[in-house]
Amino acid sequence: MLKLTGSTTSPYVRRIRICLANIQHEFINLQVFSEQDREQLMVKNPTMKIPMLEDEEDGKTQIIYDSRVIYRYLTDKFADPALTWEQENLLTLIDSANDSLVQMFILSNSGIQADADKLFFKLQKDRVNAVLVQLNAYVDSGLFSSWNYPAICLYCLIDWIEFRELHNMQGLTNLLAFHDENSQRIEVTATDPRR
Repeated sequence: MLKLTGSTTSPYVRRIRICLANIQHEFINLQVFSEQDREQLMVKNPTMKIPMLEDEEDGKTQIIYDSRVIYRYLTDKFADPALTWEQENLLTLIDSANDSLVQMFILSNSGIQADADKLFFKLQKDRVNAVLVQLNAYVDSGLFSSWNYPAICLYCLIDWIEFRELHNMQGLTNLLAFHDENSQRIEVTATDPRR
């Protein structure tokens, strides 16, 4: 039995929830900013990051950390095709923007205001801007025309940016159109963090 631990608002968790939409699993919703839930997570996951997947089979439990590793595990388990190198590269872009935004979001929730003159914030904002411009061009060139794992990850990133109001998406018309085109998929609406 598969057990996915995460939160309903995490873009990393959401991408795995979408992938598991037609696979029987249990979802454990944690509030990662709650001390009690962080302690519960730490018992099995010293990284204290979500998502985390537990797979109990034949009396053995396998614990997998990180959405990218979880996806690879699931492709092996269900004999799905592995990602191509081009797809891996796209995920690196998506994850780098996501990671930067998560770090700034956590700092903001910790009462630390983004200061454009500080190197940390400048690097994060420059990375996010550059990556989103590149992803916007890739959408235009058709690299995200199939609903596959990279497209799911891109959707989750854009939707999380919009949900948390983390970045001005003005001018990124291809990304916004991609978001709109996929916003009514059943697995997308079922995992909407606004619900």
